[in-house]
Amino acid sequence: MPYPAVSDPPATTIRYHHGLSPTAPNTYKREAYTMEIAFTKLHGNGNDFILIDEHDREVIPEDMKGAFAALYCDRRFGIGADGILFLQASEKADIRMRLFQPDESEAAMCGNGIRCLAKYAYDAGYVKESCSVETGAGIVPVTMGYADDEFTATITMPTPAFERSTIPATGTGEYKEKIRGFTVYAVNTGVPHAVVFTKEIGAVDIATAGPAIRNHPTFVEGANVNFVEQGDGDTIRIRTFERGVEAETFSCGTGATASAAVAHHLGNVGDEVRVETKGGPLIIRFGDSVTMEGPASTVFAGVISF
Repeated sequence: MPYPAVSDPPATTIRYHHGLSPTAPNTYKREAYTMEIAFTKLHGNGNDFILIDEHDREVIPEDMKGAFAALYCDRRFGIGADGILFLQASEKADIRMRLFQPDESEAAMCGNGIRCLAKYAYDAGYVKESCSVETGAGIVPVTMGYADDEFTATITMPTPAFERSTIPATGTGEYKEKIRGFTVYAVNTGVPHAVVFTKEIGAVDIATAGPAIRNHPTFVEGANVNFVEQGDGDTIRIRTFERGVEAETFSCGTGATASAAVAHHLGNVGDEVRVETKGGPLIIRFGDSVTMEGPASTVFAGVISF
């Protein structure tokens, strides 16, 4: 069955205070603060991000970005997100995206994150309908716009790389391994992804199988893990365990691209693939380049007070 649609809550503005310290059960003392950090919460098919605008100046010092992500991605003690996007100026492209994850690591690429970054940049007037985004995986072209108040962006993704050395993984040739009873393929779509085909993704224990594959010694830098179920025609359904988040996310753009790329590589789907994630569908197209089309939504804006 297709995943149900996820509706967006109305946008609002929220103020967060950093430095609340417990003085007694259920009571708190508010520490003084001297600065405020504006942020915007966005999501792409439920894959959610906190965006910090550093287009004109650095907001979070470089050596604090990882710790900032760990603190504010926490869904109980922070704001809650799958990652922190930093929008910066670029000397190579129109804008630059950096993504720090809850484990304090920096990811080279994120398909859903780019759509969210592009939406914010478009709304802020930094870019027009077509732009380029500098990422750790290279320069990524983006086209975008609104139709009936719905924002959609098409991303030209990094070319899928199947050789083990480019994933990176140990050994030579294309990746195919047996891990914990699963046949595992792998590809790099900006970041390394393992792809596992299964008859019923709902029956997979992601919390157990995901880490076992993600941390397998053949993956030099670890890997995101996608469990894939073939649907009707050129439709696949996926669930993704994300490296750096160390949990299942509602959607993963590079994972959707990786899953479609492996399915396409094996001849299981055609040149246009509908990838259904928990948070909604993405369209992956194969041609002279590989593109991903999907939505992005602004959830709310807020201020972190120090």
